[in-house]
Amino acid sequence: MRAKVTSHVEMILNHSQTRRGILFVNTTYETLLREMRDAAGDSGEFYTPRPVVRFMVEVTDPKLGETILDPACGTGGFLTEAFQHLERQADTVEKRRVLQEDSFFGGEAKSLPFLLSQLNLLLHGLHAPRIDPGNALRFRLAEIGEDQRVNVILTNPPFGGEEEAGILNNFPEDRRTAETALLFLQLIMRRLKRAGRGRAAVVVPHGTLFGDGISARIKVDLLEKFNLHTVVRLREGVFAPYTDIPANLIFFDTTGPTKDIWYYEMPLPEGRKKYSKTAPMAYEEFADCLAWWKKREPNERAWKVSAGDLIQRDDQDRVVACNLDIKNPHSGEVVDHRAPAEIVDAIIAQEQRIIGIMDEIKAVLAERV
Repeated sequence: MRAKVTSHVEMILNHSQTRRGILFVNTTYETLLREMRDAAGDSGEFYTPRPVVRFMVEVTDPKLGETILDPACGTGGFLTEAFQHLERQADTVEKRRVLQEDSFFGGEAKSLPFLLSQLNLLLHGLHAPRIDPGNALRFRLAEIGEDQRVNVILTNPPFGGEEEAGILNNFPEDRRTAETALLFLQLIMRRLKRAGRGRAAVVVPHGTLFGDGISARIKVDLLEKFNLHTVVRLREGVFAPYTDIPANLIFFDTTGPTKDIWYYEMPLPEGRKKYSKTAPMAYEEFADCLAWWKKREPNERAWKVSAGDLIQRDDQDRVVACNLDIKNPHSGEVVDHRAPAEIVDAIIAQEQRIIGIMDEIKAVLAERV
């Protein structure tokens, strides 16, 4: 890996003087990031496939003059894509100043991706990247005020990790969880500008949609205080080789509360069972979704549900469940409405019955010997 990095840096130095050279440098750097992802398992946590990033930026459509944040920016993919999106709008000196000085903010706590994000943004034309090297979760949620809020958040926050007690203390007592993705979701909601001036596009693992307990309470906050207008369901393997866990793209804004949620299920290309490192998702596969986004109608891939039907409370008005894992009603698949714990219990019971039958068969065979 060190040899590859050295080789790429030498090419960058040799080709960084002309416009054509800058394009070569950008392409070379993107290749380097992909090679780092593929060569080391941990590097995968920094990388979101560029087709997914490009789609999220395009439908969120940041405007020049808005502030854009990725609080877990990794190698800077969302910020560089957003910079390229806004660069086309900066056709005067003053607009260029706004683009360079007032538009982009990031956070990345790990040293290697922090450095890579800085270089990535510099190579794409952002002169002074404003990336915070600290943990974005280190601030007390209740103390985040208007001056720290932004118009647009684009991010793929880490999930499955654990934060120290000092970090958890920054969140309300009944919203503290070991799932990092849920902590970041609370941070994102807090950092959006209010009164319809904020919107977000976030990658979440599949479990976030159906999780109960603290997860359900956080999702109820999302539905009641924000407008969760769209969930795009991705297929297995989109984030290979890092993980095969299916992911979802959620889109919400501060015009809330949520009335209806549109779901769009991305299909697999014909003849494919899943994506992989050698057969990744292509941006062109989002074409139908982009066309649907502008003029929404139910079809075999898209459906709408009422948000009020998704929240369950007990007799004391406490949140019991909030299941956003709504299956495609047009797929013809049988939908299992049981809670995850019920499904697990049923599987265990079935396995115990099988073991009992096998014990009986074993006893019969022993009698014959």
